[in-house]
Amino acid sequence: MAVKYEEDDKPEVSLTSMMDCIFLILIFFLVSSQLKKVEKEVPLELPEAQAAKSVKATPDLITVSVTSKGEFYVCGKPVGPAGLRAALTDAKAKNPDRRIRLNGDVYAPFRAIVQVLDTCQQEGLTVVGIHTADGVK
Repeated sequence: MAVKYEEDDKPEVSLTSMMDCIFLILIFFLVSSQLKKVEKEVPLELPEAQAAKSVKATPDLITVSVTSKGEFYVCGKPVGPAGLRAALTDAKAKNPDRRIRLNGDVYAPFRAIVQVLDTCQQEGLTVVGIHTADGVK
């Protein structure tokens, strides 16, 4: 059956639903891209390990990065030795079983790595993992 339209009533296509979907997708990509940016701010060249195990990162994981110059970063924020101790003390107060991931540059001074491990030990944080690059080629 044919539908007759008067000249004033022309058919319209409603784009409201499509625009809503596009905005939701746009917001999703903006938010998800900002979440990964925090870890990428510290440029490190990780040492390679042949026997490394892949461990899934959890939200309560604290990352401590040591650059090639011996600078400390906690969760992507630069801190000094006193700031490192304060951040680890705060982490221990919030959760005594907090996991620590140590990201050390391949050219980082060994004394800086030992200082991080020593601070973790003094604060009672015993679950410390060392992040490495996959050495399998």
